[in-house]
Amino acid sequence: MAYTTIDDPSAYFHTRLYTGNGSTQSITNNANSGDFAPDWVWIKGRSDADNNSVFDTTRGANEELVTNGTGAEATGTNLVTSFDSNGFSLGNNAGVNGSGDTYVAWQWKANGGTTSSNSDGSITSTVQANTTSGFSIVTYTGNGSSGATIGHGLGVVPSMFIIKRRSGAENWAVYHHKNTSVPETDHLLLDTTDATSDSDTRFNDTAPTSSLITLGNNAVVNASGSTYVCYAFAEKQGYSSIKSYTGNGDATNGPFIYTGFKPAWIMQKRTDSSDSWYMWDVKRALDSQGYFNRNDKYLQANSSGVQSTGAGFDFLSNGFRPVGTNAGYINASGGSYIFMCFASSPFVSSEGVPTTAL
Repeated sequence: MAYTTIDDPSAYFHTRLYTGNGSTQSITNNANSGDFAPDWVWIKGRSDADNNSVFDTTRGANEELVTNGTGAEATGTNLVTSFDSNGFSLGNNAGVNGSGDTYVAWQWKANGGTTSSNSDGSITSTVQANTTSGFSIVTYTGNGSSGATIGHGLGVVPSMFIIKRRSGAENWAVYHHKNTSVPETDHLLLDTTDATSDSDTRFNDTAPTSSLITLGNNAVVNASGSTYVCYAFAEKQGYSSIKSYTGNGDATNGPFIYTGFKPAWIMQKRTDSSDSWYMWDVKRALDSQGYFNRNDKYLQANSSGVQSTGAGFDFLSNGFRPVGTNAGYINASGGSYIFMCFASSPFVSSEGVPTTAL
């Protein structure tokens, strides 16, 4: 079996740092792979308290959702004004382009904005999928029925998916296959610090399959006549890792979490108590520290707060390790944590050539 089918992860996931100019500007990507045309763009202000704003090529430019809030999709004219062949363009909204403010844009490639109708489920969905990298953008209209299903287009069972009601104010529902021993019965909320909750009204206590996601009748995922977006992810060896770990409480020698690649980006959440969704990436560590093996610069998906410094992770050639004192949010003794992580480079290439940490 191949070590990976993706030798250059930057062809499918890319982080771009930029500084706002308060006017209009085009952000040109600098991915190793060459031109990177994003399909999902997640922008967060680093120096100012700005929302986590997400945009995608299925819903269209200027259609904003905010992960740290419950608000419905908002249409603007000065946010992400276009998705470009090697980046994206911005208007003068201070949330994404304030003069002199610093920002990070996390970007994923799906299918170049090309969607297809998917009738696998009882609800016909619109799907933009990249089966190589295991990422799809799904939109659908709810029917209010428990047990309704939508097709996700990945061709394999998704390990994690995030659903947001577009036409009304609701939480962001999260399924993660390592959340509990029976993850289909439970859910997390991306916009809150809440611990795991058990409810059959979210996913109908039904695990996803290689073609379908099952919905309950809760308005968070399936109100009749309401529109939704779902971002679905499947693990891909050497490119993505969507798993869990248990903390050991050791500030200097936390548990080693194997991924099989050098991490570029991690989003992590403690599930057995109230805590935030924390995000780290290589580019911000390099920008702030000049190196990234010790990465202590975080942002939070459920908060508009500025970039902060605290306990973090050692990013290693084949995984990561939590380090730091007073680190209940990453390494409480016996604490339960889930994460989603994307690669900077695989530990071993498709030709069996080892890579090394920076």
